[in-house]
Amino acid sequence: MTEAIDYSIFVARAEDGLAQMSLAVDGIDCAACIADIENGVKALPGVVRARLNYSTHRLTVAWDAEATPALVVDRLEQLGYRAHPFAGRAEESEARHARWLLRCLGVAGFAAMNIMLLSVSVWSGNVTDITPETRDFFHWISALIALPAAAYAGQPFFQSALRALRMGALNMDVPITIGVTLALGMSVLETALSQPHAYFDSAIMLLFFLLAGRYLDHEARRRTRATAGNIAALRGEMAHRLGADGVPVLVPVQALQPGDTILVAPGERVAADGVVASGQSAIDESLVTGETLPRPLKAGDAVYAGSLNGDGALQLTVTAGGENTLVDDVQRLLDGALAQKGAYVRLADRVARLYAPMVHLTALVAALGWLAVGASLHEAAMIAVAVLIITCPCALALAVPAVQVTATGRLFRAGLLINAGDMLERLAAVDTVVFDKTGTLTLPEPALALPKGADAALVGLAGRLALSSRHPLAAAVARRADGPALDHVTEVRGEGVEAVVEGRALRLGSLAFCNVAAPGDLPAGASLIAVRHGDDTLVMGVEQALRPDARAVVDALRARRLDVRILSGDRPAAVAPVAEALGIAHADAGLKPAGKIAALDALKAEGRRVLMVGDGLNDAPALAAAAVSLSPATGAAVTQAHADAVFLGRRLAPVLAAVDGARVAARLMRQNLALAVLYNVIAVPLAIAGLVTPLVAALAMSGSSILVTVNALRAARPAGKDAPAGPGADARALEEAIA
Repeated sequence: MTEAIDYSIFVARAEDGLAQMSLAVDGIDCAACIADIENGVKALPGVVRARLNYSTHRLTVAWDAEATPALVVDRLEQLGYRAHPFAGRAEESEARHARWLLRCLGVAGFAAMNIMLLSVSVWSGNVTDITPETRDFFHWISALIALPAAAYAGQPFFQSALRALRMGALNMDVPITIGVTLALGMSVLETALSQPHAYFDSAIMLLFFLLAGRYLDHEARRRTRATAGNIAALRGEMAHRLGADGVPVLVPVQALQPGDTILVAPGERVAADGVVASGQSAIDESLVTGETLPRPLKAGDAVYAGSLNGDGALQLTVTAGGENTLVDDVQRLLDGALAQKGAYVRLADRVARLYAPMVHLTALVAALGWLAVGASLHEAAMIAVAVLIITCPCALALAVPAVQVTATGRLFRAGLLINAGDMLERLAAVDTVVFDKTGTLTLPEPALALPKGADAALVGLAGRLALSSRHPLAAAVARRADGPALDHVTEVRGEGVEAVVEGRALRLGSLAFCNVAAPGDLPAGASLIAVRHGDDTLVMGVEQALRPDARAVVDALRARRLDVRILSGDRPAAVAPVAEALGIAHADAGLKPAGKIAALDALKAEGRRVLMVGDGLNDAPALAAAAVSLSPATGAAVTQAHADAVFLGRRLAPVLAAVDGARVAARLMRQNLALAVLYNVIAVPLAIAGLVTPLVAALAMSGSSILVTVNALRAARPAGKDAPAGPGADARALEEAIA
């Protein structure tokens, strides 16, 4: 039964006036579930739209007056899925499912180890002096271990297959279920007939390796959903709405409507898009727009949900609430971009649906053919089993993942953490690299620029005063403090901070606050902050410093015939000097998330394959829309979650290492696929001809798997002469990340 949840508070109003709600759906195992869920929900009266994001398992449903949230949830239960509000217990549910998969994996692994001990004894005895009674005894012990272990460990595949069959469909778990069941059934029959061979070990090992892949895939997607799925957390789940009597009332953000007035306390994130009705403050919009400097606010200024309020209380008139804010626009852009990537999953599932009938049809035809020429039922069945085993797509399935695992280890040593399994093959095909500026080409923390001959003692004193300020620019000065924070510090809102030191006034803040003029020897575009101690004055610049190896990496990328560009949400005055310093001719500034998507679409229309590197929330949709994407470890959590890989350290060298490693990996993947196809071309006819026993078929299948695995190990070799030795040696990147 569905839990008693009040879904009404999670219902929002879409732009077209329809009621809309997002649900987290449990029980999705393959891409075939997308059509089942969407079509099943859209069949309800009143439901206008139903869209499922496979990567995040988020179902967005829109309906008119005829439907209700409870009807949608009940329909999902009828289809065999559980649903709950997306902002509710999605993470807890996914963690519970992960623990279940891990238990299944543990049972399969424990059973496989014990059965293999018995199988080795039987194999050795078959070529020496084992008696039939001893052999059968070992086989029956293997059966006692394998049958209950398979019944428990195979649940993820059996349940998914049964659900698909009930819906009249096939997914990739159907052939797995048939193969495991047949192998176990034939093994029991062979043991009962005192035959020399049984295949309990093969069935359990198959389950073990499949469960390992299923668990790792689930964990990768669970991390993505836990971090990126609830993007609304950037604005919080609750807001203080002012009633008619002016008293604030705590309400869910989904309940906010245009025209409502909300109170935003100092240090609180804005819950909805709006206009300042009263109050003064400075607001940090870096996660939303990419702008590095706080923006002063006054009555009438527009504010976006997800922005961080400064030290003043604000009253906002809501212009876009519910799920129509800029943050939600970002989420919709992400959903659309991720749905495009889901084509890889859907293609793989279609191939599996074609492969399974072909394999089983081949085995059936082989058995019928041998029966037609006079073979016994037992002989024909054994030939069919041999065909099923030898055509098991283990080598084909390992061809790409084995290279991915090996190459991933190599890239990890270079400071890269890979989130997407198919990232390497997509990265190998890129011809254009697009960088964000702030926090990507530049370091995440601003650097302090001092004029020539600056008084070090005055800088250290300014740093001690800056320790008492909450202004973002003061953080760069505070890192130069030569002692503890000063006592009795007073903050003048919007101007700076002051104290009395050694009988003289010490001030840190704006040039007007310190009564000094701007010098001419500081970097252009730097933000200025002044310090005055009595008659001693100093003006310092705060700017975003380039990553140490940015120029070397950009030059190396161009040497690999890659076009390098900048797409930034920062102001043009801040982007132009960076582009000039790095020799990048194409640099666009002041772009909102939709603008970056449009720029990438234009490149895509030209036939380009783009690698996007960015760190802010406004980069997340672009990262998802690009052919492949990277994000620094210092980037926003939602951005990292939607990037294909995250790189560590202060350098850009891992970006270059990723490009080189991907090209090597793509070459090895093609070789492995060719080897796997060649194996099937040779082995399948031999099995159909009856020249291969099931045991030989199992050995051949294992041999092909070993062959592609050994070839994949070449991806772990150090980079060759064409790869950079320079700015980002593997150990150095990891040492910097740890530091």
